[in-house]
Amino acid sequence: MDPTSAVTTALRERSPLVQCLTNYVSMDLAANVLSAAGASPAMVHDPHESADMAALADAVCVNIGTPSPSWADGMRLAAERAQVDATPWVLDPVAVGATAYRRELVVDLLQLRPTVVRGNAGEVLALAGAVGGSRGVDSLAASHDAHDAAALVAREHGCVVVVSGEVDVVTDGDRTLHVVGGHRWMPMITALGCSSSALVAAACAVVDDPLDAAAGAMGLLAAAGTSAAAVAQGPASLRVALVDRLADPDGLELVGRVRPVPA
Repeated sequence: MDPTSAVTTALRERSPLVQCLTNYVSMDLAANVLSAAGASPAMVHDPHESADMAALADAVCVNIGTPSPSWADGMRLAAERAQVDATPWVLDPVAVGATAYRRELVVDLLQLRPTVVRGNAGEVLALAGAVGGSRGVDSLAASHDAHDAAALVAREHGCVVVVSGEVDVVTDGDRTLHVVGGHRWMPMITALGCSSSALVAAACAVVDDPLDAAAGAMGLLAAAGTSAAAVAQGPASLRVALVDRLADPDGLELVGRVRPVPA
């Protein structure tokens, strides 16, 4: 089955519990995206309970968008538990190149072997050691600029890397997929990238191959965005329409979003 169709169907059939340790800005949209797609969100980050929730979750999403010492402890504990239990978990290294604190936190988290790393081109370039690819949380590079960096990071850490952009790049270091679709207003919706990381985590809970899971989740979001743009007036109404379309995927053009890239 096409990866996007497989993820869309499996999410609604299995309703995975996804623990999200995410930033203040993205909590609302990430929870609504997960719920609309068929998953069950749990926004639990405190270190007193993050590991216990990770033990219950079908997948974990760690997003460092608004880090603090307490939240960082919660992230480490949840990721450690996910690693021990072989629960898939996704790392979103928001603005990793911006500060030393973020870089140190991400180094710690990468040692806990995330299943998927999802970021923009600037963030993935920073993980590969490049400088100047970002301005705060925004990327100054396009997704195709981070092709080689994504493959390098994937091989180094034994994970799948997703670079979101006009065309999403999804790679495990050997195999690479492109995801097409979406709309030019989608980057104007704050926290939509963070929400895509949560959706990728949910997909990893219901599809065995993390490469197909990540590509399928990005394909679902792209399909919903394309469809929502047909009725939206701008980014604000697109945000609402996109969640509506995720909740009613019948009629979305799912097939063909994911395209293999020759090695």
